Amino acid sequence: MSEDIEADTSCCASCGISEIDDIKLVPCDDCDLVKYCSEDCQKDHTSRHLLDCKKRAAELRDGLLFKQPESTHRGDCPICMLPLPLDTATYAMYTCCSKIVCTGCDFANEKREIEMRIVQTCPFCRKELPDTDEECDKQRMKRIEANDPVAIRFEGFEQCKKGNYIGALDYLKTAAELGDAEAHYRLSLLYKNGEGVEKDIGKEIYHAEEAAIGGHPKARHNLGICEWNNKKSAERAVKHWIISATQGHDDSIKMLMKVFREGFVSKDDLAAALRAHQAAVNTTKSPQREAAEEYCRN
Repeated sequence: MSEDIEADTSCCASCGISEIDDIKLVPCDDCDLVKYCSEDCQKDHTSRHLLDCKKRAAELRDGLLFKQPESTHRGDCPICMLPLPLDTATYAMYTCCSKIVCTGCDFANEKREIEMRIVQTCPFCRKELPDTDEECDKQRMKRIEANDPVAIRFEGFEQCKKGNYIGALDYLKTAAELGDAEAHYRLSLLYKNGEGVEKDIGKEIYHAEEAAIGGHPKARHNLGICEWNNKKSAERAVKHWIISATQGHDDSIKMLMKVFREGFVSKDDLAAALRAHQAAVNTTKSPQREAAEEYCRN
């Protein structure tokens, strides 16, 4: 088939029939170059289209992978609506509603309750806090039954802590299927370390990429390390680190400074990444959060 027909999606790439009346064309499963009128035509055309398809699919994947995420996978605190920091010590997850609340809002709520001498409640849904771990587990299981990806992912974490990696795998896979970037990241680590599964570099990379696409800077940083260590592409590694650095990831800044000294990143690009990194960190700060940090230090 000629190249101009190959790129024409107005007709079937195999038989050439146009999309008219009751004839509907379906795009290739992996690329946007061609369409087919039937499964038989798609099968007949596979051998001629395979190389172009793989090349275009890789281009589409890279376009998605290297697109700057709007935010990190943490998102915003649902109360103050400020971006959540990357440090896990700066927020809390409530089992009643699976909402992740920053320490600033958590501290302000706790302070209010102490001053007013009222019962402790979730700062988001205002449900009374459980008294025991068993009650917390019951609340989390209710959220899991409701198909809540955050609760499902946290249950995966709990199973990992117990050494039950096979059980953790099921929960993390379910959360990942629901679009949870952190679950994808944890799955990448399981496949990297062979915990509960056979080591699989392909699945490790796939889940790390899905996490990075979802805004996970640590997963993206790891992809950069993988590209760098495997000598695949210094350019791709630098792209990953620039994106994760602009999300406020400290280790990515360190890697950029290292490769800058080796001549793999320009002075202007490094300076831009440093500015963006600081701006990302600054957006996670507030007087309320600083007060909570000061209280914890004392």
